[in-house]
Amino acid sequence: MTAVTESTKRKLSLLQLAEELGNVSKACKIMGYHRDTFYEVRRAFQVGGVGALIEQRRGPRNPHPNRVAPEVEEAILALCLEFPTYGAQRIANELRLRDVNVSPSGVRGVWLRHDLETRHKRLLRLEARAQEDTFVLSDAQVRLLERHSCEFRMRHVETNGPGELLNQDTYYWGTLKGVGKVYVQVVVDAFCSLAFAKVYTSKMPITSADLLYDRVLPFYETLGVAVKAILTDNGREFCGRPEQHPYELLLALHDIEHRTTRIRSPRTNGFVERMNRTLLDECFRVAGRQTWYLSPEEIQRDLDRFLEFYNLRRSHQGYRLKGRTPAQALREALGTKKLPPIVPKDDANVEKKAA
Repeated sequence: MTAVTESTKRKLSLLQLAEELGNVSKACKIMGYHRDTFYEVRRAFQVGGVGALIEQRRGPRNPHPNRVAPEVEEAILALCLEFPTYGAQRIANELRLRDVNVSPSGVRGVWLRHDLETRHKRLLRLEARAQEDTFVLSDAQVRLLERHSCEFRMRHVETNGPGELLNQDTYYWGTLKGVGKVYVQVVVDAFCSLAFAKVYTSKMPITSADLLYDRVLPFYETLGVAVKAILTDNGREFCGRPEQHPYELLLALHDIEHRTTRIRSPRTNGFVERMNRTLLDECFRVAGRQTWYLSPEEIQRDLDRFLEFYNLRRSHQGYRLKGRTPAQALREALGTKKLPPIVPKDDANVEKKAA
């Protein structure tokens, strides 16, 4: 039995009860109707009989008469994918230039229906689209994602073996009284986070090349591993004319590819940047408060001690090492039980004499 039939039966019962009681007010009170409704029902029954009491269902109507057209909604979603940080007013203005008329409130209505009302949600949509589909991001979109999205900012650099990609950077520690400016050249293997570092009092191309020539390349040559590429920033100590620049000449001599980070994007060299922070927090801020340094050699002595701890005994919590040490990860990758010393023997002897 339908609801319409039940409603009609109640109206007929109201009329019958009022006739039996002879009291309209009492009948309406019992049946839960207003007196005005009773007279309307009685008038309709007298004019049209039972058929007039049946409620007529309204025809189909648009439940959302103010909603924008589907093609306009698609245009809004497409433009928000291209410009995820634009506001509703600017999206409406851009669409108007493309002969699509929509108000800012109409744009916001589309955002609300698709859960895109905030800039962060629109950026997440762009990121998800780039990850799921073969969607080529423009430079502007990449910059926006790197600026606003933590997950996109922390994209991983994938390497398949030791020496495939090394990261190098110049870290300025500060100016010490009696020593002068202190720079640290740092190299990190992107495969296992193995680190090398040396202290200098200047930032020159020759100092950048010296760390590679003195420690890094001999270490990998002893292992029989070829260094394929090195990633640096665009500093003058790393970049210059290939036929004159000492660093460029050294890389060319050993057939090493030189890659550079994008301008104003230090995050692309994140491995070595994180190593710089580790050196500051766990080495220099600790040893620098316990020792009054008089020469770069004394700083190098403490730095070598930390590098030995960092590479051989300090566990790493990153997604690559998962609690292992860099040396352990390197031994497992090469299938060997012994590694050559990361700190050359001559430097180790100097350290023992200084101690």
